[in-house]
Amino acid sequence: MGAGYVRLVGGALLVTVGFSLSVWGQSAAAGEGNKALTPEGSLNLRTMADLQFSRGGATLAFVVRDPAKGTGRLRHIWIYDMASEAARQVTFSAKSELSPRWSPDSKQLAFLSDREEGQQQIFLMSMNGGEGRAITKGKRSVKAFEWSPDGKTIAFLAPDAKTEEEEKKEKDKDDAKVVDKDDKHARLWILDVATGEARALTKPNWNFDELAWLPAGDRVVVKGTNRPESDEYTERIFTVQVADGTMKQLVKPLGPFGEMRVSPDGKTISYVGPREDGPEPHDLMLLPVAAHAARNLTGASLDRPVQDYHWAKDGSVALVAANGFSNLLVTYSADGARHDLSAAPGPAGSMALTASGEIAFVSQGATRPQEIFVWDQKSAPRQVTHLNDSWKQYALSEPEFYQYKSFDGMEIQAALLKPQGADAKTKLPLIALIHGGPTGRWADSIETWGQLLTTHGYAVFYPNIRGSVGYGQKFVEANRGDWGGGDFKDVMAGVEDLVKRGVADPERLGIGGWSYGGYMAEWAITQTNVFKAAVSGAGMANLISEFGTEDHPAGDEWFYGVPWEQPEGFLNSSPFVHLKKAKTPTLVLQGDADTVDPLGQSQELYRGLKRYGVQAELVVYPREPHGFREEKHLVDRLERILAWYDKYLKK
Repeated sequence: MGAGYVRLVGGALLVTVGFSLSVWGQSAAAGEGNKALTPEGSLNLRTMADLQFSRGGATLAFVVRDPAKGTGRLRHIWIYDMASEAARQVTFSAKSELSPRWSPDSKQLAFLSDREEGQQQIFLMSMNGGEGRAITKGKRSVKAFEWSPDGKTIAFLAPDAKTEEEEKKEKDKDDAKVVDKDDKHARLWILDVATGEARALTKPNWNFDELAWLPAGDRVVVKGTNRPESDEYTERIFTVQVADGTMKQLVKPLGPFGEMRVSPDGKTISYVGPREDGPEPHDLMLLPVAAHAARNLTGASLDRPVQDYHWAKDGSVALVAANGFSNLLVTYSADGARHDLSAAPGPAGSMALTASGEIAFVSQGATRPQEIFVWDQKSAPRQVTHLNDSWKQYALSEPEFYQYKSFDGMEIQAALLKPQGADAKTKLPLIALIHGGPTGRWADSIETWGQLLTTHGYAVFYPNIRGSVGYGQKFVEANRGDWGGGDFKDVMAGVEDLVKRGVADPERLGIGGWSYGGYMAEWAITQTNVFKAAVSGAGMANLISEFGTEDHPAGDEWFYGVPWEQPEGFLNSSPFVHLKKAKTPTLVLQGDADTVDPLGQSQELYRGLKRYGVQAELVVYPREPHGFREEKHLVDRLERILAWYDKYLKK
């Protein structure tokens, strides 16, 4: 299935979170021009993430993801100086850099880069000037790292390097691989920064995903498992003694969890996890280091998924939570009391906090691309980057946010885009776009597919149907074991509402989406003929074969169990079962390197549509994963989408 959190989306047609600047009295910085957006122009978006303040808060490091060029999108590290109020790029290689981390004295900045032989290594850059130098080596990629409290060592996660024999076999193409058995997993290593020597603390049959130092510097907290071959959630939280590698299990959370951090006093480990077993991390959990059970800090008082959070020195926590199409910025004091920072806009998934209480965050809106703001919690937040000013030239459509009632009376929140200059009397061709997930959401941020459709005269409908995040845990659970049930009825109720209101022309309706949105488009064409055109991107035609071929099927297991024991739910919710009813012309788009929703899913859909004489095209993009990366493919995909809807919906 598609990824629930949009941070996993990459180049797909899903977007992350934002907040309208009009909430706190500033006008939108983009969408004020008169130039029509084009597929090529829509790629020219920079995104910002992983904000990291230096220890004293004087400098902010962050990662900028550049527009797609050639075969990918490069990421580079920038810094913003609080005193001079200037932002500048500090890494310039032909490859990517990410994960900037300040040394404890803030004199050096470490980061990851794949600039040497394609292997991701730790680089170190002096803030006195000069280029970064690699301080790890070996033909293996570093997954994550963190400075020790004294700055003398760095803990990092990486597999063993390839041996000479393994390299020779690879060169000679003698590279048959036994699945699971021959995999190399990330171990915990300790690197001496002065000498460059590294030693492994954990066994090679374990796999670790996250790490964090305890302030005393004698132990590292890790998230890991000794069953990396398992398709279930087997990760647990451990402490590892730096001296000898002794491990102690602290807790085994149920379901997926992550974003693990340690409180400043070292007494509490925090992470974002589900309140029970899934389907996605939702609440902020606090685990005392000396205990074996975590308590839910946010479940009762907030009930919104935590997107990012940071500890303050006084033991309070500042966090960002998804709330419908926007966000909440909230603090919890050391005694657990919630305080809303209602004057500030919600960040777009990344924030940072200084010791003095200043907050840096990424903000965006539906006509306003991402930029970084700094807020002292006293005066108005101020914008400190202008990396997307080129978007001021475009005329973008502002969304109307509203609610409608679904078939059972449940309130569904949605957004509606209309073409520039559309009048209230003209019925418009309408495209219903469904987000990925299903534990995803549409948010107040630039969504290029919809903005391009408005330039072609379409109204675009974005419903946050049941199963979406941002409306509480019960809403997320509302489509458990019921894909194509209540969620699909939510879509249809919203379309019918727009037809009744005179917004949509009932003879010119289309549907589309990516991942779970692609699945919903596939399901729609097997259930109704009201849509005259459909686009399915990386969808799911057969939930049984999907489970057997996708990466990490544990998410699907939360919804339906496993198909070997409970095939009925998977089967009944699979579009291929009903394909003989389909009549809607359908464009199917798919990357051939997609392991989230594999190529076979789109092939199964296309083969069935062909059998029953439905107008259909399957476009396969070489090398592309679930989120597309290559410039020409991204443009081609958008052009095909526009042409497909124009072919069948334009009178």
